[in-house]
Amino acid sequence: MKIYFACSISGGRKDEKAYQYLVQVLTGMGIDVPTAHIAETGVEEVDAREKPGDIYNRDVSWIRESDLLIAEVSTPSHGVGYEIGYALDMGKPVLCLYKKGVVISKMITGNPHPLLTVIDYENNTKAEEILRTYLAAYE
Repeated sequence: MKIYFACSISGGRKDEKAYQYLVQVLTGMGIDVPTAHIAETGVEEVDAREKPGDIYNRDVSWIRESDLLIAEVSTPSHGVGYEIGYALDMGKPVLCLYKKGVVISKMITGNPHPLLTVIDYENNTKAEEILRTYLAAYE
């Protein structure tokens, strides 16, 4: 299974530890996560050296090749919103996770798309439980 993991980069990195945990869970399950590097500390500097068109082409290619998309949406991000819409438009299932108590965009919470699942979590343990339950349907 290949999963595109999406999270905020230029929009802010305050949830970086959560990103790292989620990617660790996914890779620990033996899942191919081509975007695992975006959870790493310092990714903003690495991406800043890349041309925007190169990042766009690489990322949409990865979304097309992936079975589904998982996004941590606690920190707002134009790019993540675009990736979610792109994946849904391609008929890919999308799971959006966010920290309980955080207000996220109504464009996400109000979207009735049947392939979109939006769930809040209280801590890393709960986020992992949600991931494993969600992914069990795709094994």
